[in-house]
Amino acid sequence: MVIDSATIWEWVIKSAAILIFCTVGFAYMTLYERKVLARMQVRWGPNRAGPRGILQPVADGIKLIFKEELIPTKADKLIFVLAPIITVIPALIITGVVPWGPDVTIAGKTFHLYLANINVAVLYIMSVTSISVYGITLAGWSSNNKYATLGGLRSTAQMISYELALGLAFVGPVLLAGSMSLQDIVAAQAKSVPFIMLQPLGAVIYMIAVIAEVNRAPFDMPEAEQELTAGYHTEYSGMKFALFFMAEYIKMIAVSLIGATLFLGGYLGPFLNIAPWLGPVYLLGKVVILLYGLIWLRATLPRIRYDRLMAFGWKVLFPLALLNVILTAAGITLFGGK
Repeated sequence: MVIDSATIWEWVIKSAAILIFCTVGFAYMTLYERKVLARMQVRWGPNRAGPRGILQPVADGIKLIFKEELIPTKADKLIFVLAPIITVIPALIITGVVPWGPDVTIAGKTFHLYLANINVAVLYIMSVTSISVYGITLAGWSSNNKYATLGGLRSTAQMISYELALGLAFVGPVLLAGSMSLQDIVAAQAKSVPFIMLQPLGAVIYMIAVIAEVNRAPFDMPEAEQELTAGYHTEYSGMKFALFFMAEYIKMIAVSLIGATLFLGGYLGPFLNIAPWLGPVYLLGKVVILLYGLIWLRATLPRIRYDRLMAFGWKVLFPLALLNVILTAAGITLFGGK
């Protein structure tokens, strides 16, 4: 197959746009979280750097860039440097299969508002996100610090455990749409209703599992500083620490994008047939709502004990996810249709 230069440039521009969105989104996601937490706790959030604190992420970035970089003497230096990179890259590339809107025609040329429409997008997401487990484990091990190693092992056990329920949460929308392509899943919701109406249990399981996957409260046990100093990133500082920080917040944005696509209709909304550019606006609006929910949980729920966290994943969430798959398959078989 011959690919012309225009197509290559289109891919390059789309890739750059997604990377810019993720990195800028990460920076201002931190401001969004701090502002929402401040409002919930009846206090002021960042309000010094720039008007109403809008330059606070820039100030934080400058501080981290110029902060001293430290590497423990007996650490495995190569793995120590590579681990944050291995963690952040999967968070950046899983958004490449998310459809941002319907096709748009400009000057007689049709543009697809997605980077790639692969027929196994769900499998792609699951396989890529599992790579970040290696980064966290290697970060703890390469530090030559017992507390960091324990934090990495705990994080690995937690993420692998909740990945099972997360994978089963994907099955419901896949069965209803009859496809693993996110574009087809959105199209199926356009013909019926948002899948959250048909899969309320699946949507709840998905959100709980991704909270554990991104190590957010109340499932932030790998970073339980009162027990493990700071978890797997105890020995990290400067921009290496910032990469772990970036991975967490970009993952929050990515899982909200995927959740909105799977259960909330993605870019679907009113007047889309006459104004296709509204698609990304609708999708981002749904993402902001989901992110608000993640922040709300952090503000209200305390961290749970580690044994209860694992028990909840294996004894409650995993059986419920299996039950949801069985009920969905039975419903499709009995009532027909996709």
